[in-house]
Amino acid sequence: MGFLDHSTNNIILDAVLTDKGRQLLSRNDGSFQIVKYALSDDEVDYTIVKKFGRTVGKEKIEKNTPILEALTTTNVAQKYRLRSISVPNLTRLPSLTLDGVTSDTITLNVVNTRSSSVTVKQSIGGDQLVPTELVDQVFRVTMNNLFLQLSGVRPVTIDSENIATYLVTRGSSLDTVTGGASFAGTVQVKSSLTTTMFNTYGVASDKTLIRTYVTVTGQQSGAVKSFLIKINKTS
Repeated sequence: MGFLDHSTNNIILDAVLTDKGRQLLSRNDGSFQIVKYALSDDEVDYTIVKKFGRTVGKEKIEKNTPILEALTTTNVAQKYRLRSISVPNLTRLPSLTLDGVTSDTITLNVVNTRSSSVTVKQSIGGDQLVPTELVDQVFRVTMNNLFLQLSGVRPVTIDSENIATYLVTRGSSLDTVTGGASFAGTVQVKSSLTTTMFNTYGVASDKTLIRTYVTVTGQQSGAVKSFLIKINKTS
């Protein structure tokens, strides 16, 4: 959903179905039902509050934030969803980090290094533990289905832009220091990756290299981690 500004004191709510929603509605068998909704604050610049203070900053955000129209593409709608948290003294939100990789880059090739194990860990700054309600029980993993797949897991959806979405449950144990959850999996180059695809999707200056990203999102915390995958045509 989005808000359409008609330059009056009235706000008109614009609600549209995503491509996935239209697909479900097209079944026309009575199974399509809207049972919940989520709110997000995409495009809100909170540095305005730091600059002008809470009272004036809030007013400036309300008056100056562009009014966005609703989006039908699932993977770009609501990137930063709002969360209700009962902990009154929480000063930080959990974040995700790619374990064992310093540059957030993983290099693969189609010859002898077609896969890599990845571990994404949830943590929180300072001396706080991750609140129980923000411990991620499920992670949403998205990647380009033309190039990559998550080994041993079937995607729940593949959208019109070939972005595959996987839902993966967290590891069985929590971090003993932070109380955060973790996701471990194997990212694998697809066997269908051909020379023609390198010519089409390869970097402009080097058609033996494809650059693509994997994004991991914690379903409970909303924390997001993206990392780069470089796929070489040769070893």
